[in-house]
Amino acid sequence: MSKTNSGRYFEDFTIGHVIRHATPRTVTQGDVSLYTALYGSRFAVQSSDVFAQDIGYERAPVDDLLVFHIVFGKTVPDISLNAVANLGYAGCRFLAPVFPGDTLVASSEVIGLKENSNGKTGVVYVRSTGFNQEDVCVLDYVRWVMVRKKDPAIATGHDAVPSLPAALAPDSLGDAVPILDVSAFDTDLSGSVHMWDDYQIGEKIDHADGMTVEDAEHQMATRLYQNTAKVHFNHFIESKGRFGCRLIYGGHVMSLARALSFNGLGNAFHIAAINGGRHVAPLFAGDTVFAWSEVINKAELPGREDVGALRVRLFATKDCPCAAFPTKTEAGYDPAVILDMDLWVLLPRSSSA
Repeated sequence: MSKTNSGRYFEDFTIGHVIRHATPRTVTQGDVSLYTALYGSRFAVQSSDVFAQDIGYERAPVDDLLVFHIVFGKTVPDISLNAVANLGYAGCRFLAPVFPGDTLVASSEVIGLKENSNGKTGVVYVRSTGFNQEDVCVLDYVRWVMVRKKDPAIATGHDAVPSLPAALAPDSLGDAVPILDVSAFDTDLSGSVHMWDDYQIGEKIDHADGMTVEDAEHQMATRLYQNTAKVHFNHFIESKGRFGCRLIYGGHVMSLARALSFNGLGNAFHIAAINGGRHVAPLFAGDTVFAWSEVINKAELPGREDVGALRVRLFATKDCPCAAFPTKTEAGYDPAVILDMDLWVLLPRSSSA
């Protein structure tokens, strides 16, 4: 009997199976510093204990996407070690802040399975959940991933796709954020004067800057999350595959786009939810990532006069500045688009200051 883990193939999943993932992870200040070094994120609440404490946090919380990636990384050996590609996300809720010193664990439930018509792969739908050391749920989300079959010649008959929400309701978004002292929200230090009140539905924001991806950086980032997916690391195998090289972890693109979005959404200090997301096309080392956002909704939060929610559609592109706002049309996505992500983000309300 083998003592090594070769990963699950599509045939190895059953709907309703709950998997407890290995390796609890204590988040350290070193993790936070390395994450900043990799992406250059500049949001003040996550950068400064003093800034965060002045507005009502106990200290600077860990970046929302760093929490997401750590929980995601726990799931990879059990869910997507034999993945062809991670396809998308839905119903992602950030439910409690995480601070350096907290320990995260994760579990996943298989909620859907659909074999692809080529017989070689199938799509696995899982709901993954992250908890801290006090058994408080800090994050849950659904993702779907294309996984290789062990035996393409044998059909599984799986054809169950779960019903997923198009978006999360705004009244569930404020719980992870303490009541803020908005009068102490220093816009000189935050780097932006634009509050929730200043954004309009339909507004488009070119985040202007670009960031070129290096092999060493994306591999370091992916290892930071203890993500072991073969497609990101094994050049010996991937050089013989469809693309001839390693794929950049899709979460790397998410964090790059989020960091770039600071230029235009500098006070969007918290991702409250990921309503949906799709990795539209692969990214490779040497490509340059750009980003733009469209405000598609805004909402007041029940019982909260300190913060408001913007629903933004965040696009990332490769080797394509976003002044023309490349997007999806009836004919499909613009060839430059690599990420399409639907987010609720929270901003302070100037009416409360």
